[in-house]
Amino acid sequence: MITDPLRFAARHARYVLVAGLVVGLAAPGLAEVMRPWLPHLVVALLFVSVLRMAPRAILGALPALPRVAGTALALQLAAPLVILGLASLLGQASHPVALALILMTAAPSIVGSPNITALLGAAPEYAMRLMVVGTLLMPFTILPVFALAPALDGAGAVTQASLVLVATIGVTALCAMATRRLVFRTPAPATVERLDGLSALALAVFVVALMPQVSALALADPMALLGWAALAFAANLGAQFTLWRATRHRLPHDTALPLSLIAGNRNVALFLVSLPAETTAPVMAFIGCYQLPMYLTPILMRGVYRR
Repeated sequence: MITDPLRFAARHARYVLVAGLVVGLAAPGLAEVMRPWLPHLVVALLFVSVLRMAPRAILGALPALPRVAGTALALQLAAPLVILGLASLLGQASHPVALALILMTAAPSIVGSPNITALLGAAPEYAMRLMVVGTLLMPFTILPVFALAPALDGAGAVTQASLVLVATIGVTALCAMATRRLVFRTPAPATVERLDGLSALALAVFVVALMPQVSALALADPMALLGWAALAFAANLGAQFTLWRATRHRLPHDTALPLSLIAGNRNVALFLVSLPAETTAPVMAFIGCYQLPMYLTPILMRGVYRR
């Protein structure tokens, strides 16, 4: 008998995320109903993520900020420009696959990266710093990428959307830190565990609302779905594995793990609310399939990320 649902969800968080994927794929009607609530789910997930951490740990040491900013620039500016350059050399800069990979690497960290980092056994503070700094830099990092990519336009709209996201993150984080200071100044271990369970449930509900595109493509063109799914898994897990192999012996575990995690897990869905529909239409299947490796990361990469 489950006496504490939140603590139960925390102890089985990996499977809670898988359940969210299954429900999203099996119930596209439910996903359509939940889609308008996506912005609210993002805010709720961010609030719980920040509430779990001590405010001092979120802010971090000031000397570390330039390094975090440099890392964010490498992930969000250098990486998409390299992909764009390679695609241009091959004459495929406007191909949907190139566009999908450019959008993926130009996006900042997913909001749930601190939660997933904790699920994988590392401290979530570095993931939170990289997510916040990466989002703050996004209005500047996307401009050269969008200016050079022939398949992209509407950089002004994306900049406006990213500024709104920056404000949302700032206000939500401040509210969560104030709540932590006033209500949960020294939370008991059981309270922290309940917050972890609440985070897992929020992630599972969030992914349900992102899956209807995958269900529709599975019925219309299964082979095309397999191709996009293969690309999503290769891009996401490949980026994680490559960066983990490069950093695991050079950086502390609590830095190398979230850095590798974020290399493959980006907030690509942000572009759905900012780019014109005709621009994102060719890669909608990729964005839907991209949720699969993202939410399976705590299971698929757990063995890779062991200390």
